[in-house]
Amino acid sequence: MSLDHTAKGVYAIAATPFHDDGRLDLDSLDRLTDFYAEAGATGITILGIMGEANKLEAEESLEIVRRVVTRSALPIVVGVSAPGLAAMRRLAGESMALGAAGVMIAPTPALRTDDQIRGYFDQAVEAVGRDIPWVLQDYPLTLSVVMSPGVVRDVIQANPSCVMLKHEDWPGLEKISALRRFQSEGSLRPVSILTGNGALFLDFEMERGADGAMTGYGFTDALADIVRLSAAGEREAAHDLFDAHLPLMRYEQQQGVGLAVRKYVLQKRGILTSAAQRKPGSVLSAPARAEVDYLLARVARHDPRAAL
Repeated sequence: MSLDHTAKGVYAIAATPFHDDGRLDLDSLDRLTDFYAEAGATGITILGIMGEANKLEAEESLEIVRRVVTRSALPIVVGVSAPGLAAMRRLAGESMALGAAGVMIAPTPALRTDDQIRGYFDQAVEAVGRDIPWVLQDYPLTLSVVMSPGVVRDVIQANPSCVMLKHEDWPGLEKISALRRFQSEGSLRPVSILTGNGALFLDFEMERGADGAMTGYGFTDALADIVRLSAAGEREAAHDLFDAHLPLMRYEQQQGVGLAVRKYVLQKRGILTSAAQRKPGSVLSAPARAEVDYLLARVARHDPRAAL
């Protein structure tokens, strides 16, 4: 299965499950993989920033790829971003050999000028292989690399193997509109646009022309419903469901504790055995857990899936 520009729906950004002692929890990984398919995801992205990829040994990363690809019929995108191109080349090549649908590449944080950005992606694509479908990750809030719509267009146009943009600029609604305008004018070829940022702006991102979301959140099934309703033109129903989940999405988006919140919710849903992160990582305090429980109860008034 190969990723292409027609991808849409929800590609779940997978957390990486660990035991309390920091070992990989492969049984929880199996449950998580099954959950994403049952929740209506159209794909899974593994080894992303929220997947704690930077804390994994190379062989652990490949074990996760092997496990998820073997278990799921969904297209699997593997995050291969690394400080060096040699590591990217190895992970990309071995992931594709195992059956991944494509890879995701983020800019290295050192990039500052437009020419540096264009040059970096040219080198990165050459390193991983120009025949491998890939996702361009645009995440300036964390990576501190700002790409204008024109630069995004330049990178996509210069690299035919780029089939998707993971759009995580903030504010970013105008960027989506600009990119779709480029397409309508003929200066940008068709490309899938999936959005991130914990789905905080998914309601209007869909209306601006996004094809769906590539993000994490404890309720992937709710995200899938929001995308489906919006794509079907059921605007009020999509916004109502989005509004019900927004307070918990906002809480999960806090810098430093967001992953802890997500893993706590996934544990409460019976998917993860432990909410542990591999060190260094954050742990929710008792007051924070109580706040999440309160938010879950409020969401459950509108969405029974949150009645945990």
